[in-house]
Amino acid sequence: MDWSPPPRKWLYQLWNLKLSGSQIVFQMEEVCLNSEPVFDEGDEYDLDGDFSMVEHDVESGETQKKDPPLPTVGLEFDSFDAAYDFYNAYGKQQGFGIRVSNSWFRSKRKERYRAKLSCSSAGFKKKSEANNPRPETRTGCPAMIVIKLVDSTRWRIVEVELEHNHQVSPQIKRFYKSHKKMILAAKKAQPPPQPVTEVHTIKLYKTAVLDSGCNGYLSFNESEGMSSVDHSKHLELKEGDAHAVYNYFCRMKLTNPNFFYLMDIDDDGHLRNVFWADARSRAAYGYFCDTVAIDTTCLANKYEIPLISFVGVNHHGQSILLGCGFIGHESVDYFLWMLRAWLKCMLEKPPRVVITDQCKPLQTAISEVIPKARHCFCLWYIMHRVPEKLGGLKGYETIKRQLNKSVYNSLKIAEFETSWADMIERYGLGDNKWLQMLYEERQLWVPVYLKDIFFAGMIPIQENEGLTAFFDGYVHKHTSFKEFVDKYDLALHRKHMKEVTADLESRNSSSELKTRCNFEVQLSRIYTSEIFKRFQSEVEGMYSCFNTRQVNFNGPIITYIVKERVEVEGNEKEVKYHEVLFETTQVDIRCICSLFNFKGYLCRHALNVLNYNGIEEIPSRYILPRWSKDFKCRYLLDHGSSVSSVEMYNNPLYWYTHLNKLSLPVVEEGAQSQERYKTTLQELEALLNKFNLVEDNLV
Repeated sequence: MDWSPPPRKWLYQLWNLKLSGSQIVFQMEEVCLNSEPVFDEGDEYDLDGDFSMVEHDVESGETQKKDPPLPTVGLEFDSFDAAYDFYNAYGKQQGFGIRVSNSWFRSKRKERYRAKLSCSSAGFKKKSEANNPRPETRTGCPAMIVIKLVDSTRWRIVEVELEHNHQVSPQIKRFYKSHKKMILAAKKAQPPPQPVTEVHTIKLYKTAVLDSGCNGYLSFNESEGMSSVDHSKHLELKEGDAHAVYNYFCRMKLTNPNFFYLMDIDDDGHLRNVFWADARSRAAYGYFCDTVAIDTTCLANKYEIPLISFVGVNHHGQSILLGCGFIGHESVDYFLWMLRAWLKCMLEKPPRVVITDQCKPLQTAISEVIPKARHCFCLWYIMHRVPEKLGGLKGYETIKRQLNKSVYNSLKIAEFETSWADMIERYGLGDNKWLQMLYEERQLWVPVYLKDIFFAGMIPIQENEGLTAFFDGYVHKHTSFKEFVDKYDLALHRKHMKEVTADLESRNSSSELKTRCNFEVQLSRIYTSEIFKRFQSEVEGMYSCFNTRQVNFNGPIITYIVKERVEVEGNEKEVKYHEVLFETTQVDIRCICSLFNFKGYLCRHALNVLNYNGIEEIPSRYILPRWSKDFKCRYLLDHGSSVSSVEMYNNPLYWYTHLNKLSLPVVEEGAQSQERYKTTLQELEALLNKFNLVEDNLV
């Protein structure tokens, strides 16, 4: 065997072996957490909806004609011919013919990958040199659709123009060439196909949902803490979606030792909500459960999939997935179900802080399910909507600058109140409903009101900061359920590899020092590389601070003013004054900017005061363990006081997380050298062989 893989691959390979080895615990149980799918291999499902233009009523025996739907961006077809026939049928129903006006081919294979289907009156004919040329019948009509090949067989509409520049009517008796195919097809009793993505409902003929323990099935009702919801609302699935979700859960139950999922199904078998989380997400929550963002971007932007994601931040400042689901309706009851499913998955351990958008039903549900958590609105989401809400106002750019100044630059509540009132009065915005609502809810989103909350860097506090959604680049407005399930594993794998790479780099590389400050040296040995770089910018920022002076004292508490030169618009600079409270006996320190609570490390102003008082090392209380390089190795997962010592040894989640904790240092040490890699690999392979687990593809 060749023992010389590239060093970075050692960690990946040992990590994969470790995960495989952890499956041995769960294979001893007959039933694990949600180890069975909602419906079995032999269960049937029924499709409510049609894929043709003829609808047959089984009860009455009657056949009814059905008009084709409007062409819309996102509709998909099994073939180019299916897309052509669909638009042709629509044209016949509206009263116009069609033709292929443009096609794009891949040069080597001569494979068509894009096409433009236009009204037959599109463009103009070339001028003829004949003595008696035919009269011009085209009008340069803009009506068309553009279709694109999205994989080896499926075609999707990517552009649509429905308006014609000439009269169209199904009552106009005119024969178009494109309709001849339809007549021939009708003679053969072959109705033109509908697009395969026409919305329909999947009925699942098993009405139970799963318990989070090892007790098989359980139907949730109000007595179980899961309130009943409106039966008329459910997930709108398309062809292949039900099988994709079903197959994914079946695959995960075999390969992921602690995979959790719940399905909410009504009495008629309609799927209303789905929630799931894999073992890695559940273990990650044990470490990073302090602050959680609930991302409902797909709901707010009316995406095809009603995706809701629970997201946290790891010790590298990277986003981590803590579970996700599909929600059938944006109502309080449905959000209640989703939140309770998530908490059940996480062993009823709530986060301290929850960040969401301004969704009122979700806000109500959080107050009921997680009443002790601090609930805040996402500042980035609110400021991102400013162009939409205020862009049409006269003097918009000036208003926007004043708004940003009020929100981002106010260090005291009085400053914000004064600045906001001045903006409203100066620009006559007293009747603006959106700004009125924001002001009424200011304590939920304006940073100056949130200084006592720890956010782990999950909200922006400066104008130039932004946020990236966890599934950014994997989900767009027309992503289907099936497409999302296909991309889900890829997204998680790439995110995990980034974390593993960051672990390796933080552990094996030394950070470059940019100053002679002891604070920088101290934390370079402790923090992960990314968090240290963020802290390092504060150390460098100490040199933009000056004239630190004592202005007041009250016993051991001294108040300092630290001046800082900050850049404003253009290259101009202004001086800002920061109050810093310093308690001399316990060496407690707090700056008015509250960077420590917002980001998790001390600001330049506090560092200046420590340095001014001759303190050469940052007190340990201001060095958060969650940012340390070896955080996962050093700290036990806290699963809450509800788990007794007896339950620990009968709890598969405890087994998984405890083994994961013990094996992680082994994996990381095994990746330090070729000799250690060889020794670790041999021991892990011995375990795999002992439990009859074959992993030939990992080496």
